[in-house]
Amino acid sequence: MAADIISGKEIGDEIRAEIAQRVSDLKKNHGLVPGLATVLVGEDQASHMYVRMKNKAAGELGLHSQQITLPGDTSEDELLGVVAGLNGNPDIHGILVQSPLPDGIDEAKVLLAIDPAKDIDGFHPLNVGKLNTGSDDVLVPCTPAGIIELLMRSGNDPAGKHAVVVGRSNIVGRPMASLLVRKGPGGNATVTVAHSRTPELGVITRLADILIVAIGRPETITGDMIKPGAVVIDVGSNRVDDPETEKGYRYVGDVVYEEAAEVASAITPVPGGVGPMTITMLLSNTVAAAVALAGIDG
Repeated sequence: MAADIISGKEIGDEIRAEIAQRVSDLKKNHGLVPGLATVLVGEDQASHMYVRMKNKAAGELGLHSQQITLPGDTSEDELLGVVAGLNGNPDIHGILVQSPLPDGIDEAKVLLAIDPAKDIDGFHPLNVGKLNTGSDDVLVPCTPAGIIELLMRSGNDPAGKHAVVVGRSNIVGRPMASLLVRKGPGGNATVTVAHSRTPELGVITRLADILIVAIGRPETITGDMIKPGAVVIDVGSNRVDDPETEKGYRYVGDVVYEEAAEVASAITPVPGGVGPMTITMLLSNTVAAAVALAGIDG
């Protein structure tokens, strides 16, 4: 069996085209330009790269994008003041404070300071609670939301299936399980959550019709741990040494791709699978937040 490839780039491009049309319609019919603000503290190079990518993508789709870059010695109170200003800015509908933050700043405190209606990461406790109680009025964490889109748009509706989520982080694993089990499109699955402390992990993963792996450990799931015909979503992106490559390293997922592709019916590649969906869903959340804040129906 050779698995079908679920391309995050292709599906992400499809969704971005829909977002661009939605933004155009909002401007034309309501005079509304969804606004995204990114706050960057310090000189972490990876963070600078991620923020540039987010702002570039926002601009390409017609969103208003504002970047606030603060020095590494910014105090917690100063950062909280910036967040308060964005909360009160009617032109900003989505706020993202890029992690990691410098020592001395409590990330949890900063997260709590963001208006939940503008929390496009979906990490505020109010949004977490809404998701876990099945509310439709919620901003969903971007990576799990993107995975649901990958499944639905590739013809792999989770409804009635047994989904196994490997990983229990607040960013992917827990919200992923909540999305899969809730009533409505993209949900109605029977869900098992496994993790690094699960004994006989392969026994659990072989039960999955849909296997979502977000354990953060390179190539943990091998081919013999996968049920034949299962759909495999690999969230991992791990840098491993490889002296045979020009750069001396390469990126692999949490799944041994070559083995899994021989067993699964469909699989996401690394790179090019889940990764491209995260920024796409961040932009989708920004538009959704703008519509909700403006009180626009439909």
